[in-house]
Amino acid sequence: MKKLDKLILGSFIGPFILTFLVVDFILLIVNMLKYFDEIFGKGLGFWIYAELIGYFVISISPMALPLAVLLSSLMTFGNLGEHFELTAIKSSGISLVRALRPIGIFAAILTIAAFLSNNYLVPKVNLKTFSLLYDIRMKTPALDIKEGVFYSQIKNYSIKVNQKIGEKGLKDIIIYNHGDGLGNLNVTLADSGYMETFNNDSQLKLTLFNGWNYKEARATRGISEPPVEFTRTQFDQNVIVFDLSTFQLSRTSEDQWSTNRAIKNISEIKVGLDSIYTLVNDLKYQNINTASSIYPFFTRKRKLTPPVHILDRKAQDDSVRKQRVLKQREKEIQDSISNLKIDQKLDSISKESEAKREVTVKSSTSPSGDSLFRKKIESVQTRRILAKSDSIITSVDTAGVGEVKPKVPRTDRLSQKELDDLDSVFYQRGYISNALTMALNNSRNLKNTFNVKMHQIEGHQREYRRYQIAWYQKYTQAIACFVMFLIGAPLGSIIKKGGLGMPVLVSILFFIVFYMLTISGEKWAKEGITSPFFGTIFSNLCLLPFGLFFLRQARKDARLFELDFYGQLWKKLTKRGSENKTNSVGSF
Repeated sequence: MKKLDKLILGSFIGPFILTFLVVDFILLIVNMLKYFDEIFGKGLGFWIYAELIGYFVISISPMALPLAVLLSSLMTFGNLGEHFELTAIKSSGISLVRALRPIGIFAAILTIAAFLSNNYLVPKVNLKTFSLLYDIRMKTPALDIKEGVFYSQIKNYSIKVNQKIGEKGLKDIIIYNHGDGLGNLNVTLADSGYMETFNNDSQLKLTLFNGWNYKEARATRGISEPPVEFTRTQFDQNVIVFDLSTFQLSRTSEDQWSTNRAIKNISEIKVGLDSIYTLVNDLKYQNINTASSIYPFFTRKRKLTPPVHILDRKAQDDSVRKQRVLKQREKEIQDSISNLKIDQKLDSISKESEAKREVTVKSSTSPSGDSLFRKKIESVQTRRILAKSDSIITSVDTAGVGEVKPKVPRTDRLSQKELDDLDSVFYQRGYISNALTMALNNSRNLKNTFNVKMHQIEGHQREYRRYQIAWYQKYTQAIACFVMFLIGAPLGSIIKKGGLGMPVLVSILFFIVFYMLTISGEKWAKEGITSPFFGTIFSNLCLLPFGLFFLRQARKDARLFELDFYGQLWKKLTKRGSENKTNSVGSF
């Protein structure tokens, strides 16, 4: 590595680390403010908050890296230009592109590292973040009994303390017990008390002094019934133990978030896409079968068949399911075989079964069994003969000789009278109106079924697009680091101002534009207005021309941020306009 590369890279690494930490801290504060009311005030330890903050820092790093690269590259080349170091580099015959090469290589390596982090590290951290954040949300706030206010966070109890003495002493205590679900019918009053936790803060012991307990039964009958039972108990000392298990942080299983796309890498997202596509294909196949079942005339002269791609996908999914079931059965058989034990008991059981078989064979071959079996066969044959004789019509002629003739269906056409009789039956008995009503009901049922399935398919397709967006984001967020380098480094050489003034302002401006374009593109992709690939890469495509334009202007030493440049440009435009005007007059 040459000295020039070490100089430029060394001047870039320091601002990059500093800006990354600052940007990450700002995004962390913004992200923590969303959950401020849900995670604070729960009496959690320092390490729980430290763990949550660490997860947040890693999860928001993909958004902080592009802004850090933009700001640090702009500051680096702004400082080089401000101290005329960049001018000295150019005067020595080194081009601007050659000066950008060390930071460009670093940005390319950072892009690869960002992709690997988005694909492997961030999904695991998101899983732990969701799990811990859910547990903190579900945790009951810390035990904090205030003076003159009813405290109802303890299950089935409502406590009011008029005065607190120190951390554990209480005075003028009122306790309502709602454990029976009968309202405020169980009340305890005490002059003073003392509370302390035990068993690893999982239970609260409240000792009451000089008080009364009032308990009244609920009236369940009419007014004429005798009054309900009422008890009053006086005590000098009473101990009540409360369960504080809900105040403890209980960790749930991380498998509850196994279907979230934010915790999946690319290979897992592809599996999820295939599963969603299978669901959509099954729903389309069911729609066609539903239409065929509601309208049975499809099955007579014509058949309503699904398209070829749906049938192919259905066959593929069925074969996969079949192979999965076969593998599962083979595994179960292998497990059962491996767990079998050959011992003397199995031998004895097999011998007993063989003896029983010999006994059953001898009994079946006995004369009594053979006769019963023949009687059953004869009874079955007689029943079959009687059934055939019922289907034969015997006609007797004048000579008394019977002829057996089969029933012949009628082939001649119906007369006009018979047709009129049939029409009158159809119209008078309401067969036509019933048929129309049935057809209308079938149409409505089919429409409702199609609407329900259509909403289901749209929901699955929307989830399919979100999975695709999560897939492409792992690439586009990494590529954004290099795009921001193409914008920041040439722009810094044009501005020629370092520090935290102009570079910070320009960086924030471009980052806001980048963020707005990213949100807009993802929204279009989610709604199906554009493809998920174009929606996720939309912000990079919009900012890449700016980077190439600034690089071209920086190579020409353009002064885009000086007023003299625009004044000279205006003079050139007005001069050209006047020359074109005189040329047009001279031609006339």
